[in-house]
Amino acid sequence: MTQLPAIAIVGASGRMGQMLIKTVLDSDICVLAGVTERAGHDWIGKDLGACMGGSEIGIMVSDDPLEVFVKSQAVIDFTTPTATVAHAALCAQARAVHIVGTTGMTDEDMDKLRAAARHAPIVQAGNMSLGVNLLVQLTKKVAAALDADFDIEVIEAHHRHKVDAPSGTALMLGEAAAEGRGVLLKDVR
Repeated sequence: MTQLPAIAIVGASGRMGQMLIKTVLDSDICVLAGVTERAGHDWIGKDLGACMGGSEIGIMVSDDPLEVFVKSQAVIDFTTPTATVAHAALCAQARAVHIVGTTGMTDEDMDKLRAAARHAPIVQAGNMSLGVNLLVQLTKKVAAALDADFDIEVIEAHHRHKVDAPSGTALMLGEAAAEGRGVLLKDVR
């Protein structure tokens, strides 16, 4: 029988982390290899199920990402830019695929991700949804079709807990519009 892919989730206590954990636990195509949180977090050393308000599931929350990553085929990361850069280096060491949904990354952060990607695959996007990625492609085509008399503007609104603005989605749309126009986003912002 084929062994199911083992997935690690970092940032276990976060909103996206908890949603991803529930999705993996409910899945019949992968298994949860482990989860991590930052050092000193209240969940460290405790059972994940109990931390999430349910019954114990036998998976302890760790503050040692490498220990979790070496047991995983893939690591899903929607944390912070600083944490994601550190995770990229550890995923490269563990030879685990690093799936990155973290937003707010600087050019320097992205350079570090590209360096880590020489040793292990990285999948990175500011938004992972099919609909948004289709919208990005449409935006590129529309921007290319419109002449310079048309202004293109990305306007967004968020819940009060949003930590980065502009969002990864807004930046993806801005980049697509700029690419469609044949310019760099940083030159027109």
